[in-house]
Amino acid sequence: MSGQDARAIGAQIRMRLPQLTPLELRVVDTITSREDLTEATSIKQVATDASVSEAMIVKIAKKLGFSGFRALRGGLVEYKQSDVASLYSEISPDDSSASIIQKVFRTSMQALEETIAILDIEAFDRAADIMYRAHNRDFYGIGGSAQIARDVAHKFLRIGMRASVYDDAHMMLMSASVLKPDDAVMVFSHSGATTAVLEPMRLARKQGARTIAVTNYAESTVAEAADVVLCSTSRGSPLLGENAAARIAQLNILDALYVAIAQRDFKTAEVNLGKTMGAVAAKREG
Repeated sequence: MSGQDARAIGAQIRMRLPQLTPLELRVVDTITSREDLTEATSIKQVATDASVSEAMIVKIAKKLGFSGFRALRGGLVEYKQSDVASLYSEISPDDSSASIIQKVFRTSMQALEETIAILDIEAFDRAADIMYRAHNRDFYGIGGSAQIARDVAHKFLRIGMRASVYDDAHMMLMSASVLKPDDAVMVFSHSGATTAVLEPMRLARKQGARTIAVTNYAESTVAEAADVVLCSTSRGSPLLGENAAARIAQLNILDALYVAIAQRDFKTAEVNLGKTMGAVAAKREG
């Protein structure tokens, strides 16, 4: 990861955590939580503190995408010194309202900064092309993810692009079963392991439709099954979890996608926006 944007290092590690064993997760937590980690910290010291072998430390570093312990250590030191790393603070029972607001907002700011750093622009452009050219656009999501799907579907309709949102597993399967090669599906799954959206997405792809996954984990099952993957990232906390900040990042990705799609035929988008907003205004006046 040499030369990588420092903002992306924490995200790259988090995205690989689901692939680790419980023991490996414990070791990573031991390493990343060290406040005294420097370029002089030895692998022997880290292995001793984590109660594992030096070979295990090297193995974990490679599973996290680094060439070895030195690269992992250097990346973490660089990340911890970055402005984005300092945005996050745990919420405590004694926090004032002002402190809670600041911490929640700063956590979302960190998610946005790190998501920008990891977002694949080529994948973003492919997703925009797929959604722009699609005949039918289906959005699949459960719970909070369904709210993101509704938000983007609403924006698409504003510029005259019809989209359907499904938040029920059976309805998703029914929808997917009748899709065709000129259709597109966008799936939202924070964990990347939501079976309720994974099975319909696989069916849609079998039908020839193009599939896009929006997730927090690039190497998840949902990501691996999609044609295009758009990744967000956020750091979890015991109270907020990961989903709250991740939704903010995903909403921003989809807002940018909406603008990129509208830009492909700006005049038509502008005309349709006038029609749709005019219809709403007429209803209010009536």
